[in-house]
Amino acid sequence: MDATHAHGGGGSLDALVVFVAVVAVACYLGGVAGSRRRGRDWPVSRTVLWCAGIAAGAAAAAGPLAAAAHESFTAHMWAHLLAGMAAPLLMVLAAPVTLALRTLDVTPARRLSRLLRSAPARFLSHPIPAAVINAGGLWLIYLTPLFDAMRTQPLVHVLVHAHLVAAGYLFLAAVIGLDPRPHPPGRVLTSVVLVATMASHGILAKYLYANPPAGLDVLDVRAGAQLMYYTGAWVEAVTIVIFCAQWYRATGVTSRASRPAGTRLERA
Repeated sequence: MDATHAHGGGGSLDALVVFVAVVAVACYLGGVAGSRRRGRDWPVSRTVLWCAGIAAGAAAAAGPLAAAAHESFTAHMWAHLLAGMAAPLLMVLAAPVTLALRTLDVTPARRLSRLLRSAPARFLSHPIPAAVINAGGLWLIYLTPLFDAMRTQPLVHVLVHAHLVAAGYLFLAAVIGLDPRPHPPGRVLTSVVLVATMASHGILAKYLYANPPAGLDVLDVRAGAQLMYYTGAWVEAVTIVIFCAQWYRATGVTSRASRPAGTRLERA
């Protein structure tokens, strides 16, 4: 099937993606309005982050970039970076669960809290399973017929990018999430998982550079692989900075909490 023709039949899917994106933004804005009605301000920066994250995820699955991704591996990689890295990072920093817990009525808020404490939620939100789903999914996409299906079938394209957004969000929420977690993992373990996941992403980029998928222009694939490696590294660098800043703040809080009351540090 011709990729251009395939995407031409995906206009309804594009409309669906846009609809879901609009609903996601509207729900968040509704939560912000509800928080303000209760006399609790919500940072404008988080609202901007959420809107930008949803826009990035939608742009990867629908519109001109998504159409170009059916023909160009470099365009496909831009879509991959938006859906799998940029959008999840922006959305995680918007703390949507915190906003929901703040604005929902008592009964639904308690149900959401129970869901977060459930065994499946604790398992999926742990860094190791989240990393396996995130990094393992990428290898599955590029080393199986799924990649060819993405280029010829609009529905598969949209579903794969939805997975990238969800898996990326799950992983980053486990590593640098601002939302409450009943049983947060140790930071040493989380740092090891973060480094291993970054290494997996870099190795995959090098593998694609050395082993371009059949039927694609070699130079195009290599340009896309370099984009994956270098641009992805910038997003990973931002993640590392946030993670280290959170660790530093947590260490300071623990240090102050363990200090005996009424004592203070003496100047040298």
